[in-house]
Amino acid sequence: MSRSFGVDLRGIIELLSQHLYSSPRVYIRELLQNAMDAITARDGVQPGGPAWIAIEPAERTGDGTLRISDSGVGLTEDEVHTLLSTLGRTSKRDELGFARQDFLGQFGVGLLSCFLVADEIRLVSRSAKGGPAVRWTADASGTYEVVADESARAQVGTTVTLVPRKDAEHWLQHDMVAALAREFGELLPVDVRIGDSLLTQPALPWERGTDFTERMTAYCERTFGFRPFEILPLDIPAAGLTGAAFVMPDAAHPGARQAHRIYLKRMLVGDSVEGLLPDWAYFVRCAVNSSALRPTASRESLYQDETLLAIRDELGTVLKDWLVRLGATEPERAAALLAKHQLGMKSVALVDDELLRLVEHWLPFETTDGNVTLRQFRRRHNTILFTSDVDEFRQLAPVAQAQGLGLLNAGYAYDAELMRRLTEVDGSAATRRVMPSELFATMDRPDPVVEAQLRSSLKLAQEVLDRHDCEAVPREFDPVSLPALLITDADRERQRDTAEIGSQSDPLWAELLGQLAEPTSSASQQLVLNTRNPLVQRLSELGDKTLAELTVESLYVHALLQSRRPMRPKDTAALNRSFLDLLDRAVRR
Repeated sequence: MSRSFGVDLRGIIELLSQHLYSSPRVYIRELLQNAMDAITARDGVQPGGPAWIAIEPAERTGDGTLRISDSGVGLTEDEVHTLLSTLGRTSKRDELGFARQDFLGQFGVGLLSCFLVADEIRLVSRSAKGGPAVRWTADASGTYEVVADESARAQVGTTVTLVPRKDAEHWLQHDMVAALAREFGELLPVDVRIGDSLLTQPALPWERGTDFTERMTAYCERTFGFRPFEILPLDIPAAGLTGAAFVMPDAAHPGARQAHRIYLKRMLVGDSVEGLLPDWAYFVRCAVNSSALRPTASRESLYQDETLLAIRDELGTVLKDWLVRLGATEPERAAALLAKHQLGMKSVALVDDELLRLVEHWLPFETTDGNVTLRQFRRRHNTILFTSDVDEFRQLAPVAQAQGLGLLNAGYAYDAELMRRLTEVDGSAATRRVMPSELFATMDRPDPVVEAQLRSSLKLAQEVLDRHDCEAVPREFDPVSLPALLITDADRERQRDTAEIGSQSDPLWAELLGQLAEPTSSASQQLVLNTRNPLVQRLSELGDKTLAELTVESLYVHALLQSRRPMRPKDTAALNRSFLDLLDRAVRR
């Protein structure tokens, strides 16, 4: 007698194929999972019983179907009605209704994944509890049939036969089935055979032995595609987790996806699973097996629960302890590793004092003394003076170096935060951010006569200075070869940008911006002219207004280029105008 499923099976199949599973290839994993769980269940009632799974692809069956048989606990007729024909119902539950942790499957949708490649599923089973064998047949239209058939199967266990869809025959062919079964089930603790070939291996790849390093190096190259910088064995008994961590030899982007190979109870979840390690450990790849982690319903990623968080913290501690040991025992290797993976190291150093000292000791920073470590820099200068902008550092470094000041570039990711962290740990005198205006205050004023003559010439170029919202200030500083230095007031620069945006916006938006902006009468930029420079000295001799404007604008553009700030359209126009006009004057002369 035919019976109807309690759901729209066609809709469920579409849901599975388009939203739950990433590919039809998972059908083999679900069949292996069900067989493995059946064997586990039989061992619970009949310890020491047979444990095998046999796969017969289309070439072996001869009729285009795929058969997979197991020596598991089997099903009675009542269990077939209850478990196989109701979505979400699973036999892997104890008397209280909680999912039992000894089983791989938990969601009751595994067998339905076979409809991704099959139009019909046939199952025959004989239960270890006794009773006749049962034959269950279901098709993708949403109907199933159950009959008791004493001759269907003589031994306890289950056989599943898949009749392929017209466009899915290749999924049941030998080469495809063998590859998928080996990928998902090669570490299962039972014999899995396809024809006469054994697919499973008796031991986990990362089990310790005299050739551990050699074996795991080859495993990493085969699995992840790189030769590891270091191999760390992993063992967390409380989580039933074993495996290995592989440190990447080359730099990786901090935003790169973590791609770990994870097995749950020796069944592969995936080889690109994320979330196993802390975010800062982006340069490490793991291959592990665990009995405590939980998969999502698709079994292609991990469920974010307290167990996963605890394992993540524990693995992070293992990696951090190794880094500290490496710095103490192999400083050259530690320095090489830090140089390649500095972003991850810096990020964890912000919250871990041990790694903060490791970074301080081994990681080089760009300074006016060259590329040196924080510890070396602190030996030469009591306080680390730093700028948090790369362009600002490059502009101020020559001036600071000429005056004997040590300046550090903290404009890269995490650098400024590291400086603040050092202040928290070592006191307020450890680091201090230097503003451009601070450096300006250390410069000497020129001779009053020289300053007066220069300001007289600058009045001729006042229109140019106003055009660039800039004030020219004469000062004496080293190096003499630097004619001008451009110092920007960040607050006034933002106010200027707000005003420019307001002038280009609709009246309502412009009025709102006007209310937010604070009025200011001072220029947002200072063009500091070095009166020791020969060119600036000759500037004071100019009486030609046009030439004075061209010279001052050229000095402004040169200082802007030295600061390496983005050039606005009017800055580019000033560069072209001043260069071409001066070139024209030189040619005509």
